[in-house]
Amino acid sequence: MEALAAAGFDLDALSEEQCEVLRTLAPEELALLVDIRGRLDAAAPEVQAHADVAGGALF
Repeated sequence: MEALAAAGFDLDALSEEQCEVLRTLAPEELALLVDIRGRLDAAAPEVQAHADVAGGALF
C-alpha cells in the first residue's frame, strides 16, 4: 500500500474491500498499476494536475 500512496493514489477514498484487493496484487500487477498511473499523470494537462493536488482523485 505504501507504493500506491507514494505513486499518488488516494487510498483514503477506497473502501476496505478495495484496499484488500490492492493488498493481494502480485508485484507485477502493482508495478503495472503504478506505471499506468504515472503515464496518466504525465499525460494530464497542467490544469488537471492542479485539480488533483486540490483534492480531486484519478482513482
